Amino acid sequence: MNQTTKYVFVTGGVTSSLGKGIISASLAKLLQSRGFRVTIQKLDPYINVDPGTLNPYEHGECFVTEDGAETDLDLGHYERFLNVSTSQANNVTTGRIYQSVINKERKGEYLGKTVQIVPHITDEIKRCVQILGSKSDFDVVITEIGGTVGDIESLPYIEAVRQMKWEKPNDVLVVHLTLIPYLSAAGELKTKPTQHSVKQLLEFGVQPDILVCRTEHELTPSVRTKVARFCNVKLNAVIQSIDASTIYDVPLLMLEEKFDEVVLEKLGIKTKKKPDLKKWMQFLDRHKNPKHEVRIGLVGKYVELKDSYKSIAEAFIHAGAENEVKVNIEWIHSESLNDRNVGELLGSLDGLLVAPGFGSRGIDGKIEAIQFAREKNLPFFGICLGMQCAVIEFARNVLELPEAHSTEIKEYTPDPVISLMAEQKSITNLGGTMRLGSYHCDLKKGSKAQKAYGKMDIEERHRHRFEFNNDYLEKFEAAGMVATGMNPDSGLVEIVEVPANDYFVAAQFHPEYKSTVAEPHPLFTSFVKATRTYAKSKKRAEVQEA
Repeated sequence: MNQTTKYVFVTGGVTSSLGKGIISASLAKLLQSRGFRVTIQKLDPYINVDPGTLNPYEHGECFVTEDGAETDLDLGHYERFLNVSTSQANNVTTGRIYQSVINKERKGEYLGKTVQIVPHITDEIKRCVQILGSKSDFDVVITEIGGTVGDIESLPYIEAVRQMKWEKPNDVLVVHLTLIPYLSAAGELKTKPTQHSVKQLLEFGVQPDILVCRTEHELTPSVRTKVARFCNVKLNAVIQSIDASTIYDVPLLMLEEKFDEVVLEKLGIKTKKKPDLKKWMQFLDRHKNPKHEVRIGLVGKYVELKDSYKSIAEAFIHAGAENEVKVNIEWIHSESLNDRNVGELLGSLDGLLVAPGFGSRGIDGKIEAIQFAREKNLPFFGICLGMQCAVIEFARNVLELPEAHSTEIKEYTPDPVISLMAEQKSITNLGGTMRLGSYHCDLKKGSKAQKAYGKMDIEERHRHRFEFNNDYLEKFEAAGMVATGMNPDSGLVEIVEVPANDYFVAAQFHPEYKSTVAEPHPLFTSFVKATRTYAKSKKRAEVQEA
């Protein structure tokens, strides 16, 4: 392959939420399908060191990597598209940049010089960008810059791009994602917002090489020509990105636009290998042409912002395609659930997932939902806090410990069935101090989890401080809730199941982080399969009753 690493920067203009992450992941997928080794990183302009302490309402889901980095949710897209793990090096924030520069200044590494945005901050940005290229065996590093061109927070990043383009003119490419809106009153597409966005980039010394234009309507040849002429790019470098029914269509739409060919041409890379997207297209076919349909309730406290559970929603898409099932998610706010309406809200579902989260808000609703699922034999899957709520519910209603709780919610409960991990008790800082990243888990032979994975030992990603209190384990197992997954080193309970139910599985870890198009997660796949079976039996029972 290519001897020197090539760098592709993806910037955004006009408005946020145009889909830089999906465009970056789609380009990476096309290049990967041609045999290139590709990775993607995200530069986030906010001053938080990482998104770990951000409220999901602020920034959506916090994605966790194998090495325990709390990162932007776009890294989830990168992994789901490429089926390649990311790391801490794949997400850099302004907070980390400044923290690193200040630490170096305190150590005297700048030899008494005045520390400035240029060159010290921009040099640190360039160093972080090039770490993946210098230390890893990648042909192409795609770097997505968060925010919109013109934001005051992103100016140092744009300056770093300008410098890298000047330093490595043959190895650096800039893709600018912009918007071409359609004004219904005028009945035409308008290119002025794109022109102004590119003009702003030019003011900062950066000429984009390729324009990817988000649009709701097909770009006419005259619109493409106008954009090319006024923005100083070649006609074939004006790429249309029309609204798609699913994000998984975008790589194929970009293939039709020859996006990857233009990128390779501009980077001076020659290859005769054509994109191989056969498996991707098979997945899309199963996703778009399901043979079955199920309704799964997702009970959480952030359901107003669905990006808070992005990886879970995508994992259902992967598992649905694997089972040839269309998964319809019913978003249920846990604060809205109580003992009076739980039957009405959950009674028509084919399965229930209780989602992760932190804090006391909505806990009672989650516990009510789990009790309903357990007693009605509704397929149930709990993740992280969802697993902890399942333990609390079982303790209260089966073990008859009415005050059983988590010490996160009720510090002095007489029955702390969920308690703070021993190594967490001396920690005062919140950022980056949870049990994070990948840990081993040994599975119990014959359990639902072991059958789903098809092996006895696994590794999964974690993000939590509280755990199952093993002082109660013997009581739980005697009453019918079994620990079927254990960490071999710490003895931490990783998975609990209720074997008396057709499907009742809850995990302390976050399986959604590892689900990809190429490898749907086994627990999601087995859960969706169980909901499909339940839906069939429910229909059969309805027919018999009729």
